[in-house]
Amino acid sequence: MTAPRDTTPRKVLGRLSLPERTYVVDALRTETVGGVLLLVAAVAALIWANVPALHDSYESVAHHHFGPEALGLDLSVAHWAADGLLAIFFFVAGIELKRELVAGDLRDPRAAALPVVAALCGMAVPALVYVLTSSAGGGSLQGWAVPTATDIAFALAVLAVIGTSLPSALRAFLLTLAVVDDLFAILIIAVFFTSEIDFAALGGAVAGLVVFWLLLRKGVRGWYVYIPLALVVWGLMYNSGIHATIAGVAMGLMLPCTRREGEEQSKGERIEHLVRPVSAGLAVPLFALFSAGVTVSGGALADVFTQPETLGIVLGLVVGKTLGVFGGTWLTARFTRASLSEELRWGDVLAVATLAGIGFTVSLLIDELAFEDDAALMSEGKAAVLMGSLIAATLAMILLKIRNTKYRRLIEAEELDEDHDGIPDVYEQDDPEYHLRMAAIHERKAAEHRRIAKEKAAARLAEVTGGAGADKDRPA
Repeated sequence: MTAPRDTTPRKVLGRLSLPERTYVVDALRTETVGGVLLLVAAVAALIWANVPALHDSYESVAHHHFGPEALGLDLSVAHWAADGLLAIFFFVAGIELKRELVAGDLRDPRAAALPVVAALCGMAVPALVYVLTSSAGGGSLQGWAVPTATDIAFALAVLAVIGTSLPSALRAFLLTLAVVDDLFAILIIAVFFTSEIDFAALGGAVAGLVVFWLLLRKGVRGWYVYIPLALVVWGLMYNSGIHATIAGVAMGLMLPCTRREGEEQSKGERIEHLVRPVSAGLAVPLFALFSAGVTVSGGALADVFTQPETLGIVLGLVVGKTLGVFGGTWLTARFTRASLSEELRWGDVLAVATLAGIGFTVSLLIDELAFEDDAALMSEGKAAVLMGSLIAATLAMILLKIRNTKYRRLIEAEELDEDHDGIPDVYEQDDPEYHLRMAAIHERKAAEHRRIAKEKAAARLAEVTGGAGADKDRPA
């Protein structure tokens, strides 16, 4: 006999499980801090590159070369930031994806369908918008992939700035969406932006990855083993012609992310906890500092909306991302017969979809790869990424502010812990012990109120009795 088909109605963006919520809250706290640093770095880069007295120093530092030339690693500072530091960012992204696949929402195919379809649609539609816009204006199609990426750190920084108490389910959706988005972005980089391959170097990188995997399988410990090996793999991957950040993703995906008996965290989660602050607090902000320094003027900003390539990037981020993520979410709910959580509206999904239009870190990276043969168009593409991300952030802030009061109530309900056991009450509704604890608490409160009531009643009676005696003694 075949097992009966599960016909239980499923909720789209419903409340997270407690372990998943704890993980998401911890991860987003670091990403939010990193996002604020990213904003600061981007603003600093724009100031450094646009103040006449500082512009030359910015160019001098960004294009200063250093590194072992014999190993093919005599790179500029900007190049080290894009290929070296972002490998750390993608290493963390690889661990996040592995965790989602083995222990998170992507483990369940039904739950995984939502962020995967939303991410795919959120990449396909912006690319289509770019192609249609650029083709209509006779522009280059090389930048089709620029508006396909979502920057989770920048998006969370926007949330931190406006103080929106976005429910954890929506934040988790945004985080998972960005993780899947990063995976497909790195696949796009590997497939479409690799021109020549040095198979000897690639073979060496693959061999290094195999050694990395075997050491993990054998349980070998020690940063002094893995960090030198990771640097060798990265260097070989760079010299192979494939973008070096692929090495970071590959090593992140190899880390074990399932918890053994008695473990509070898996090995992958522990390493992610150690490396994430380096990624969010150092690697990504430094990349932004040497990548976002584009010259901005009134004419340059006007050109963003008149040139077909740059207009395609802006429309791809603002319109394409919103339509793609929202449409993918709606289609998933429609064809899987799932319903939206009663606490949310489709307008909330639209706001998050608009927030996904903030494409900064990976969009800037793809822009450098897409237009590497045209420095002017590369600079204009970066300005378009900044402008599109700014417009998307502004629209998202407006939409989120409309429902901020409702979000605040949802967050308060999620975090309420009346029995003070460290677990929010919403996660204990099926636990008899919780209700017994609450009954004892209410009984103590009731006893206290009865005691106070008796004292007040006795005081009032004494007052009335004392008043009556005073009247009798008063002379006529």
